[in-house]
Amino acid sequence: MDGIGALKGRARKQFVTALAVLLFASLRLCHIHLLWSDEDYHLAAALNILHGKLPYRDFWYDKPPLSAIYYLIIGAHPGWLLRLLDTGYVLTACYLIYRLARAWWGEAEARIAALLLAFFLAFYLPSAVLPFAADALMIIPHIGAIFYAFTHRPFPAGLCCAAAFLVNPKALFVLAVCASWLLASLVPLFIGFLPPLFLAFGAAWLAGCWSGYCEQVWRWGWIYASQSPVIHPLHTAAVRITDWLGFHSVITAGTAVTLVRIDRRSRWMLSSWIAFSFASSCLGARFEPRYFLQLLPPLVLAGSRGIMIACERYRRITLVLLLATLLVPLIRFGPHYASLAYDNLQDRQPPWTDVRLDLDSQAAASLISSTAQAGDTLFVWGYRPDIYVYTRLTSDGKFWDSQPLTGVPADRHLHAGNPIYGGPAASNRLQLAATKPTWLVEGLGLLNPNLRLQNYPELHNWLSHYQAVGRTRFCIIYHRLHP
Repeated sequence: MDGIGALKGRARKQFVTALAVLLFASLRLCHIHLLWSDEDYHLAAALNILHGKLPYRDFWYDKPPLSAIYYLIIGAHPGWLLRLLDTGYVLTACYLIYRLARAWWGEAEARIAALLLAFFLAFYLPSAVLPFAADALMIIPHIGAIFYAFTHRPFPAGLCCAAAFLVNPKALFVLAVCASWLLASLVPLFIGFLPPLFLAFGAAWLAGCWSGYCEQVWRWGWIYASQSPVIHPLHTAAVRITDWLGFHSVITAGTAVTLVRIDRRSRWMLSSWIAFSFASSCLGARFEPRYFLQLLPPLVLAGSRGIMIACERYRRITLVLLLATLLVPLIRFGPHYASLAYDNLQDRQPPWTDVRLDLDSQAAASLISSTAQAGDTLFVWGYRPDIYVYTRLTSDGKFWDSQPLTGVPADRHLHAGNPIYGGPAASNRLQLAATKPTWLVEGLGLLNPNLRLQNYPELHNWLSHYQAVGRTRFCIIYHRLHP
């Protein structure tokens, strides 16, 4: 009877854990009417693919291919499908961290790890945890690679690293962790890692995408990473790292307890995983909040064990501190979900500053869609890929935003005008001038006059074929005068 009672108790705890994880993961459904920066870029890339275009050859895409392929699952649609897909991704990631924590520590730690991962993928800056761009999309293959490396299965660990690399080049840091743990099994690790990449790169070469891939992902990416707009990187690092660790203080403190109390081998493995993940988060000296998603899995795993160690010795005070530390992000970010859900029920726009560009894009897309016809094409000057997603239109040329045309990346083009990619950008503008999109949206000039379309002489004649037909707060909408 005691055994039956224990099984029922375990099943009850697993059910409650699963229910809580599902609740946290489902909160992103409140954002069904919004798109966040970067997820819109990959959605628009998937839309291009659905129109028969290949990335790197037929349209500019400066990210590895799986980031766009992920959104093909839902046909590049926003709304319910998008948020359900992302909810499923979070649930899968939580299941994997549960499996890893159970293999490493035990059942109790596994439940805690799943809860913590779901919690912190909900209660932090929306721009960091809501869009499933490269950093977020790497979470599943990242955890998968670590799980297989920990259970000493080097070949599937290598496969997961390859999948992660085709999402985000920072996966090389995940590979470094696996290699450091599997020194005696490097051959099967790299047999798992290299062939999928050779197949992907071979397919790109055969399809005529290889040179574009090298230019857009690696050359542009290297220039972007090496020229950070952060003026005071040490101060920025101190502030943003402190902020992130503060909001994640429960797993930070739990990790500290774990590293003190566990055996030497586990301490070394966890320390190496944390160190490589932290180094990856700091790459490029930007310290963007979304970059720390690579640090989240190791701290969740280590923190889950630290919480259990503390509960075993000081249960009451640990529970009080646990509640207090979790209340900070809950109070800071929880009301956003409630207010957004209420706004959805009232069918009104949220009064948030950080979604004003998306709402403006929705207004611009509505003006275009009201008169657009089948076969129409679109070009958007600026980094406003959400307009493509909302209109379901694509460009008729290789370029569909202004970054490769001005040489100024999106992380600075709202306030700066100095290009980091000047020579190729001038050549790219000549290619743009040969295209004839039906619709043209000037989505940058009103925000940064230094980068107006009219500032580029090689586009003057091209622009003369368009007439302004509408305007939003941040966009001017043009229609081509003649076919």
